[in-house]
Amino acid sequence: MAGHIQDRWFKTETDSNGRINRTKTDRHGTGMRYRARYVGPDGTEKSKSFPDRQKRLAEQWLAHIEADMSRGQYVDPKASRTTFQQYAERWIASQTTDIATRAAVEMRLRLHAFPYIGSRPLGSFTAEHIREWSRALEDALPAASYRRVIFGNVSAVFTAAVDDRFISKNPCRAGSVRAPKASPGRVRPWTADRVFAVRTALPERFQAMTDAGGGCGLRQGEIFGLPVDEVGFLTGWLHVGYQVKLLTTGHQVFAPPKGGKVRDVPLPKQVGHAFAEHMKRFPPQKITLPWLTPDGPKVTKRLMFTSHEGGAVRRNDFNAYAWKPALVAAGVLPEPEPGKRAQASREDGMHALRHFYASVLLDAGENIKALSQYLGHGDPGFTLRVYTHLMPSSESRTRRAVDGMYEAAGKTQDGPGTAQGRPRQHERRPYRRENRW
Repeated sequence: MAGHIQDRWFKTETDSNGRINRTKTDRHGTGMRYRARYVGPDGTEKSKSFPDRQKRLAEQWLAHIEADMSRGQYVDPKASRTTFQQYAERWIASQTTDIATRAAVEMRLRLHAFPYIGSRPLGSFTAEHIREWSRALEDALPAASYRRVIFGNVSAVFTAAVDDRFISKNPCRAGSVRAPKASPGRVRPWTADRVFAVRTALPERFQAMTDAGGGCGLRQGEIFGLPVDEVGFLTGWLHVGYQVKLLTTGHQVFAPPKGGKVRDVPLPKQVGHAFAEHMKRFPPQKITLPWLTPDGPKVTKRLMFTSHEGGAVRRNDFNAYAWKPALVAAGVLPEPEPGKRAQASREDGMHALRHFYASVLLDAGENIKALSQYLGHGDPGFTLRVYTHLMPSSESRTRRAVDGMYEAAGKTQDGPGTAQGRPRQHERRPYRRENRW
């Protein structure tokens, strides 16, 4: 057994004759009687106290510690007393993701996890606590997709706590715990008519943004951060290597594309013409912003799109005062009441242009791997899961293939028998109902 049990109420002494006697200590009859002691993997002594008549329980506890050590599942009892918030704050600070992602995760935990479970010690969590928190989250946030993101952040904290030996298992992964379901809605791409209607409704200096999104598949931040020297008017390629990010602090910075997925996408001629016309009317401007963080090194780029004041386009201002009014003018969203903003419509954000781009390419027969590269996805499987319902179905391909074969052979709609002449009378088979298909 790892360690030993100390009896604080009695002590053993050896008399002059070599006999061992048990005598009462000054603590006899008061406080916890037994103290289970052992040396942890870090070389320090650990202990836990038990009351009178619970020596067997102390022995069982030590046996459990020994078994956990042998299986490599030992958890320091002191570490398990760390609260969820204490550990989560250290976990966020140690992340190597970009500052905007860390800020977003911190905000979700601070608003939707810490008030409910932040003060609870990590070692005390059970599946019941996670179920109760998830239910409270459902009452506070109607959007299942957002709850799922928050749940994933909390589960990631617990997973890290398991790896760091603060707890032995992740309570979010218990069999009785159900993560919020993913949004069942499928991507419904815009029609070309809608895209061009929104383009027309945008302020003139922003209209070519729809060509960058709907014609090249760029994200909003990548459009805002598109340098002129990355547009290959002669080569027919557009390099996506920058974006303008708006941090939660309100600062704008230059940053790589999402996930660091620098890529090249085909530049269609019509999009190139739209860019050239845009540049004639709104010459590119040199914009200087810090790289990645507010105190990062300064980077200067001649951007294709700038604000009315000549600076980098700010996401919130653009969405509120350019994009949403264009959606209303194009009939995508209803006219808001006087003095009120247009209704929220996440599916009609600027990201809809990327969905339109994907639908156009898939309809034209482009393969998923190429589309995934053009969109900057890290995994073609993700692209397939998002857009698989937009791909031509196998039965549609079968119909087209067979119809194409008939047309190529010059057959009539009456079938091959008609085109080759009807069989002679003696070659006809009697009609039998049971042979009908």
